[in-house]
Amino acid sequence: MELEVRHLRALCAIADTGSLHQAARRLGVSQPSLTTQLQRIEKTMGAELFRRERTGCRPTLLGRAVLSRARPLLDGMSALVGAAMAEAEAARADSARLRIGSTASRVIGGWLRRLRVRLPGTDISLRVDVSARALLRAVAADRLDVAFVHEVEGCPLPVPDGLRQRVLLDREPQFISLSRDHPAAGSPVVDLDDLATDRWMVDPSVDGEWDGVRRVLGAAGLDPPVLHGDYLTAASLVVLGEAVAPCQPTSGPRDDMAIRPLRGDPLAVRLLLVSRPGADMDTVYGELEAAYREAARRAADYHRWLLRHHSPLAHTP
Repeated sequence: MELEVRHLRALCAIADTGSLHQAARRLGVSQPSLTTQLQRIEKTMGAELFRRERTGCRPTLLGRAVLSRARPLLDGMSALVGAAMAEAEAARADSARLRIGSTASRVIGGWLRRLRVRLPGTDISLRVDVSARALLRAVAADRLDVAFVHEVEGCPLPVPDGLRQRVLLDREPQFISLSRDHPAAGSPVVDLDDLATDRWMVDPSVDGEWDGVRRVLGAAGLDPPVLHGDYLTAASLVVLGEAVAPCQPTSGPRDDMAIRPLRGDPLAVRLLLVSRPGADMDTVYGELEAAYREAARRAADYHRWLLRHHSPLAHTP
């Protein structure tokens, strides 16, 4: 078998996530398919590239050597494709363009709607990714113009040199989602101790999320069972009372789920807009801020939180 770019991409995904399951999710393939692909690559190399351990996959000495050469090749290929696509788009259209990236957020829809009104004739594209790091790399490689990302408290994001940053909110509290019949759902504010015996669900593919939750629970002296899965799975388990999960405070009300603030706001993220030099940061940021205000007003508990903390985002300018 001859090695191809997709094989190198698979190796890097396994190394980045430390897990065949999470790497398969990132690549959009099944785990058995990725496992078979890795075995074929290792057969071609003549030795194991990863050690399969109970806690995940770790590169062997040969694996680290291969990865050190694979990453520059992938970066070069991405740069080549990005540059070619940019030139092709520029040749096809005279109109301006704006390439937006974002981690999952309740404000994306309102943000895009506002930008389309504010920038008529601009070709606006959107890429949503669970990984803030991947989005920042895309901005640095000129595959995106701006990225709206969240940085989990205690887990700083490595922002590539040369990019501009603007903070939308220095500390956004993370609320908790729980079933309507959960004993703590009747309280306006939930204590961590009220959730000590619940299963907590987090998405480990979201940069920093698992580390942030683990740090907060450990500081509170709690060691609850933890489930790993995506947001859609988390929501279905929360509704059934099988788990509780952190969620964005801008999450809208639901008939089948309770969303409550945590006492003392132990879980938090920082919201950043990152751009390449030359991007129209003022316009993009202004519409993002307006969309965030709208989303916050629709979430009554969060709007009250912003008012209590005298946040300027609680008021229409």
